Amino acid sequence: MPEHDSSAIVTHFWRLMDAADFAGAATLLADEYTCDWPQSRERIRGRENFVAVNAHYPGRWRIALRRLVASGGGVSTEVVMTSGDETITAVSFFEVRDEKITRETDYWPEPYDAPAWRAAWVEPMEMR
Repeated sequence: MPEHDSSAIVTHFWRLMDAADFAGAATLLADEYTCDWPQSRERIRGRENFVAVNAHYPGRWRIALRRLVASGGGVSTEVVMTSGDETITAVSFFEVRDEKITRETDYWPEPYDAPAWRAAWVEPMEMR
């Protein structure tokens, strides 16, 4: 699959997720779709479960695509998700085959305070 096709599919996926159009996003998923959340050791299997999990997720999340890197059918993204005063970053890895997303793995890194020992060599970073 050309790289631009997989990029366009994943970009469209995030636009639909931002619009809370979970059924629309599910049309981009393959029959054998799985989504892994390694941090909580959970797997979503299939379109129906994908729609249900997202429809029942607390809050109305807005999603901004910050970065996308693609190579063939593999796509990696960094998105910023906001709901009210809460902002989180998600890093996701997608596998795209036959113009459908077959696999997704999502990570939500938790922010933490920088250790004092490296203060002489780093500067505080403002989140976008």
